Amino acid sequence: MPDDGQDDTAAIQRAVTDDENGVIPCVWIPAGRWRQEAKILSPDPNRGQYNQRGLRNVVVRGAGMWHTVLYSDTQPHQAVGGINHPHEGNVGFEIDDNTQISDLAIFGNTQNRANRGHGLNGRFGRDTRISNVWIEHVNVGAWVGRDYSDTPAYWNPGTNVSFENMRIRNTYADGINLSNGTRNSRVVNSSFRTTGDDALAVWANPYVRDQSVDIGSGNRFLNNTVQLPWRANGIAIYGGANNAIEGNLISDTANYPGIMLATDHNPLPFGGTTLIANNGLHRTGGAFWNEDQEFGAITLFPQGRDITGVVIRDTEITDSTYDGIQFKTGGGTMPNVAITNVRIDRSNNGAGILAMSGARGNAVLTNVTITNSADGDIVIQPGSQFTVTR
Repeated sequence: MPDDGQDDTAAIQRAVTDDENGVIPCVWIPAGRWRQEAKILSPDPNRGQYNQRGLRNVVVRGAGMWHTVLYSDTQPHQAVGGINHPHEGNVGFEIDDNTQISDLAIFGNTQNRANRGHGLNGRFGRDTRISNVWIEHVNVGAWVGRDYSDTPAYWNPGTNVSFENMRIRNTYADGINLSNGTRNSRVVNSSFRTTGDDALAVWANPYVRDQSVDIGSGNRFLNNTVQLPWRANGIAIYGGANNAIEGNLISDTANYPGIMLATDHNPLPFGGTTLIANNGLHRTGGAFWNEDQEFGAITLFPQGRDITGVVIRDTEITDSTYDGIQFKTGGGTMPNVAITNVRIDRSNNGAGILAMSGARGNAVLTNVTITNSADGDIVIQPGSQFTVTR
């Protein structure tokens, strides 16, 4: 029963297991507040220390994100019997393949980053669709991917995964992270506010079955709104091939870029074309790491590896805390960055475009307008091996 304060986990798990086993066609969770104190997953008969198996071929529907609420009264590390896995927490769902979840809210009780707890997690597999879901007070809203070493027999990277009309608020880490070889997936028409790490990220991490294939490719962040991330970036791409950031509105980052392309966190290499197009960035960038580093609204950071194939076009950057576009020192190169139809106005404590002293590579500008920059339109610091052609 909803709204009675009793733990409803067992009832929800039974219904989901019945759906997975073909006993019922779908799971319907009516309006009300439903208490959940353990992750909903697929019981694994061969489990070791942790249950590594997520839902497959399941449909879960609520009465709307304002009406059907799954919530926890317990911090993840205090859950009775312990949490299933350090990353998982005690609320939400673990997903492995072809699962549809829609029209509900997931409200966790994570109160610091160390105690983890994700709203949605797992391998996600093929054709999983998450829509009209509101997630708050968790570590990560949705983490797509598991390391290959976590039960190799279950390896099933996210493929054609879709997040639509999401509402993610007040997290201690990422909003949605597409990781572990996720490919041809997208996040569209969604809203993110006050995330404690990247609101949206592709991380082409190396913990996959085949690093030549599972590279994190063809993913899109399309028509999303990102506001007030209090740590890290609005949107970030760490390695991978042919990923795109398009049509997003990003504002008021506390200390990091609105958009960052980077090769820190040990990703697989960039490949193909990484597209940044039709975005608006307002009051983004900032200072972090004891204010030792200043970041531009859009920042490229080749930490030891090259960032190749970058196209930035049809974008507006205004009221940046520091630089509009920043090419950072990192050891790698940033060759042939194409910047077209971009307007940069009011870089309040920096340059319109800055190439730092250790930056390497080049950018070609076409129809780029830069105005009202505190330190100048284009600044190439002494010692830089980066060139800008207009």
